[in-house]
Amino acid sequence: MTVKLVIGNKNYSSWSMRPWLALRAAGISFEEIVIPLYTGPADKQRILDFSPAGKVPVLIDGDLIVWDSLAIIEYAAERFPDAGLWPSDPALRAHARSICAEMHAGFAALRSECGMNLHRAVRAKPLSAAAQADIARIQQIWSECRQRHGQHGPFLFGAFCAADAFYAPVVHRFRTYDIAVNDEARSYMAAMIAHPAFQEWTTAGLAESWMIDKFEND
Repeated sequence: MTVKLVIGNKNYSSWSMRPWLALRAAGISFEEIVIPLYTGPADKQRILDFSPAGKVPVLIDGDLIVWDSLAIIEYAAERFPDAGLWPSDPALRAHARSICAEMHAGFAALRSECGMNLHRAVRAKPLSAAAQADIARIQQIWSECRQRHGQHGPFLFGAFCAADAFYAPVVHRFRTYDIAVNDEARSYMAAMIAHPAFQEWTTAGLAESWMIDKFEND
């Protein structure tokens, strides 16, 4: 049975991007259901019909419903153990989960001030000290991972894994808001942008015509 993944607009929905990218990059087959966000009660009800949490993403596997990006990736890793969603080494897997959890729970200033919007023209904007601190911490995470595991491949733990999927929307944010990054971060961003699944999501997002006004004023 093919699992289903309910997502929001690819142009805006960074949380949808994370499990979508993880599943696609791992070669896991799934049916994609896109529900545009902030369009009114009808689409909101469509989301509620899939999950009482009323948010995307949602993964559906038969009678099972899994919501929240991190929970979806954890379930997929158990459901498809050969997909390589997490590093096989226990220590690396713990590290990867730690940085995913940090992204899941943190970086509120960067999220607020630099929303994901693939249609936005590339240009810088003034950022708060809190957002600048978020940017510095993310670059520290990337640099530490690349210094430890760069000999095994271009991604955070060598081969692409869930950690890369979790930081993928940040790659878009850094590019869109013309954020200055160090050489290691720039190299990592180039590898991510070149990944076929990342390109597939980006192309589809740029092709969307839905616009959310409150995300178009920065």
